[in-house]
Amino acid sequence: MNKDISLKDFDWLLLSLLVAISVLGVVQIYSTTVHTKFAGVYWKQIFWILFGVALLFVLCLYDYHDLLNHMPVLYIASILLLAIILVVGSDVSGARRWIRLGWLSFQVSEPVKLVIILLLARFFSDTPREGVSLADALKVFLAVAVPGALIALEPDLGTALTIVPIAIVMLYLAGLRLRYFALMFLATVLVLPLVLHHMKPYQRARITNFLNPEQDAKNTGYQLLQSKIAVGSGQLRGKGLAQGTQTQLWFLPVPHTDFIYAAFAEEHGFLGAVFGLLLYLFVLMRLLHNAQTAPDAAGSYIIVGVAAVFFFQILVNIGMVVGYVPVTGIPLPLMSYGGTSVLVTFVAMGVVNSIRVRRFVNS
Repeated sequence: MNKDISLKDFDWLLLSLLVAISVLGVVQIYSTTVHTKFAGVYWKQIFWILFGVALLFVLCLYDYHDLLNHMPVLYIASILLLAIILVVGSDVSGARRWIRLGWLSFQVSEPVKLVIILLLARFFSDTPREGVSLADALKVFLAVAVPGALIALEPDLGTALTIVPIAIVMLYLAGLRLRYFALMFLATVLVLPLVLHHMKPYQRARITNFLNPEQDAKNTGYQLLQSKIAVGSGQLRGKGLAQGTQTQLWFLPVPHTDFIYAAFAEEHGFLGAVFGLLLYLFVLMRLLHNAQTAPDAAGSYIIVGVAAVFFFQILVNIGMVVGYVPVTGIPLPLMSYGGTSVLVTFVAMGVVNSIRVRRFVNS
């Protein structure tokens, strides 16, 4: 630990916001599972939160420049681990995404997002440049495509999509010209039919049916329809904790994971839903403030990358809940049940604070 840094510079407001969202998540997980076979899983969530907060402080004391120095090795290790998990990972509902650690499970693809953020931050900050070339953009694409493809093979399309905004935001921040973005968009449109062809049938159905879930209301459209009913039935003030009919009567399947915000909106109403969104907004504002005050370009890139992932997950998850985007397996940060997602979020915020407390330290 550098003797010149002080925890007085720590972003206590950011931590308070993160803990507040986590507490809402624990309460909602308890509410949605109290009368089900999942009763008690909120204790696991509390464990991951406490463990995450502890790691946040540890990472805060660790110089983020040392992390950047180890990025090539960590990136290669991540690729190897993703490849191994396809062979030896625990098979759950046809997907190999987890490593079993006793009564806990660890999703390997989650920390890869942070590795990508740090790798690209190092790449863009290593050599000062006025603009990013097309060759640089292709290097970034390859660096993201390899882990993205391995994650998609698990299959976990949601997490694979999550790493895309990291590359886009960092390329934009680095100064990639708009015409190159246009070329990338055109290439995506041309490749999209091929991607759809190689998707699992249920993945394809989710994408094609989300605009009209009523056409398959008992199958692919069921979860989305029940989610929209739950959100609407909450009205202004909600039905009360553990009183949501869609949630408590299990019309909304597994409401403590990806669709937790639908259950939250049903039980806490429009006012509660807006309050939750405001907490997320304040977190994003703190991240952007820290990016602006970072001591160097690498720090700014890292924080913007973290903010991009955080925002993308919120946007897609809540958009999914109200029917504006296809159903994907993207969790709502710190609210959805899932230990790895919570842990990696706190670790990422620890790196953010490592940058913040070094604002006034001469490198």
